[in-house]
Amino acid sequence: MTRISTENYLIPGDEPGIALHIRRKHRADRAPFTPASTVLLMHGATLPAESLYDVAVGQGAFMDVLAEAGFDVYALNVRGFGASTRPAGMLGAPDAAPPQVRTEAAVRDLGSAIDHILAARGLSRLSLIGMSWGGTVSGAYTAAHNDRIEKLMLIAPQWLSDGPPRIDPGGVLQAYRRFDVRAFRQRWLEGVPAHRRDEILPPEWFARWAEVMIASDSGAQDGIVRAPAGVIQDVREYWAVGRPFYDPGAITVPVLLVHAEWDLDVPLPRMQALFQRLNNSAYRRWLEIGEGTHMVVMEKNRWQVLDAVVGFLTSAGAPRERAAASSDVET
Repeated sequence: MTRISTENYLIPGDEPGIALHIRRKHRADRAPFTPASTVLLMHGATLPAESLYDVAVGQGAFMDVLAEAGFDVYALNVRGFGASTRPAGMLGAPDAAPPQVRTEAAVRDLGSAIDHILAARGLSRLSLIGMSWGGTVSGAYTAAHNDRIEKLMLIAPQWLSDGPPRIDPGGVLQAYRRFDVRAFRQRWLEGVPAHRRDEILPPEWFARWAEVMIASDSGAQDGIVRAPAGVIQDVREYWAVGRPFYDPGAITVPVLLVHAEWDLDVPLPRMQALFQRLNNSAYRRWLEIGEGTHMVVMEKNRWQVLDAVVGFLTSAGAPRERAAASSDVET
């Protein structure tokens, strides 16, 4: 197997005292990298980047598969996640501060990471992958900075809901949520037929994921980690009341949407509505994966996500400058 080089480092955020963690993986025998071969991964609202993109199960960690395929792969933790700075409001009791890490701050952190990578590699653009809330962060950044993005891939991204999303527990929001890692398996697999659950998410895969999750928070206690609650405040102010956080119609780069059949957090009609709004992308594609949940990137059928991402990144497609949309849907 080709040797994969791994780097972990911090870059400054856009505010004093904020440092952002970046993990980089690439083949030691590949250089230099181009906009088409440089990829940045953005995580969701609860889980840090390493728990989505760097857990070695099945075909291998998401980052490793992309690196093996010849990509220069970066994963970002925005403030409040992983080894990035926890805002002051996350250091005390949950009820001692308002909801921390709003989406707008995450978009700025993503911008800081993109600025760093492009400057460090001497590039003008890179490709971007965002999952769930990370799809909102990535979509919002791209809508404002199409010139800096080569291609955009959104895995189970947020979109407008017709009621409170599952992530919203109701009641008064505190600074952060206390997330019970080991108890999450039941909620994760809620939409999966009971007799298929160990097949879709093998217990040993979940155990490996849980280890990475717990290790991501230096303040974890008894398997409980901290997750900023700002995203839920944004859900209430935007998605749950029919108010988009960003305009998908402002995105002109090629877009891939990936969604799974049993995703209860982002039901199928939301993906259709978002796909239709991406009508100014150079070209757009929607892949619907059977037998997967919101966390399909960590499940049995994750290989379909990986194949789709690699195929989309390596396809020449239509000219990047073309703004008129062509589209196809795969199921």
